[in-house]
Amino acid sequence: MGLKTESNLIFLNENKVILDMTTPLMPKATAVWLIDNTSLSFNQIADFCGMHELEIKGIADGDVAAGVKGINPIQIGQLTRDEITRCESNQNAKLQITESAEAAIVANRAVNRKIIKYTPVAMRENKPNAIAWLLKNCPEMSEKQIAKITGSTTPTVLSIKNKTHWNMQSITPKDPVLLGICSRTILDDELNKARSIKEKLNENTK
Repeated sequence: MGLKTESNLIFLNENKVILDMTTPLMPKATAVWLIDNTSLSFNQIADFCGMHELEIKGIADGDVAAGVKGINPIQIGQLTRDEITRCESNQNAKLQITESAEAAIVANRAVNRKIIKYTPVAMRENKPNAIAWLLKNCPEMSEKQIAKITGSTTPTVLSIKNKTHWNMQSITPKDPVLLGICSRTILDDELNKARSIKEKLNENTK
C-alpha cells in the first residue's frame, strides 16, 4: 500500500483522505500539562490541541477540565523540548507534532477504517506495553475498558496490573495510540466515560 503525506492530507492508494495531522493524544490532558509547564500562549496551546482559545483559558482558570491529569507530550513522543522552546520564544510560531507521532496517527486512522484487516505480530507483542501504559496513565479506566481498547482480555490486564504476567520483566509502558493499537478518539471516549462514572460515584458518596 502506497502512502505519502501532503500538508494535512494523506493518500492511500491514490484515494485522498483528509486528516488532522496535528491534534495530539488526549488534547485536554496535553493542554493541562502545557499550561502548567510552559510559557506558551493560550492561542498556541489551543492551536496545537485542536481546542478553542477560550477553552484553554477556562482550563487555566480551573473552570474547565477540573481533575484532568496532565500528560507530558514530550515523554510520549508527540513534542520535543526544542520545539516547545522554539515556540516559547516566538508566540507567532505554531507547535509541530513529531514525525513519529504523526506517522502513528496515520497508521492508527488506517486501522480504524479497517484498511488493515489483521493484527500484525509487532502490534500483538505490544499489547502488554499498551496495557501497562493505560494502567499507569489512565487509572480511572476499568480493566474491562482497557481490555476492550487494546483488544486483549480482562485476565491479561489484571495480570499486568498485579505484576503476575508471565513476561512482566519485558513489559514497558508505551502509548497505545503511538503503537497503532487504538485511535485517539476511542481512547478519549473511553477515558471520558470512565471519568464520568467516577464523578457520579463521588457525588453519590457525598
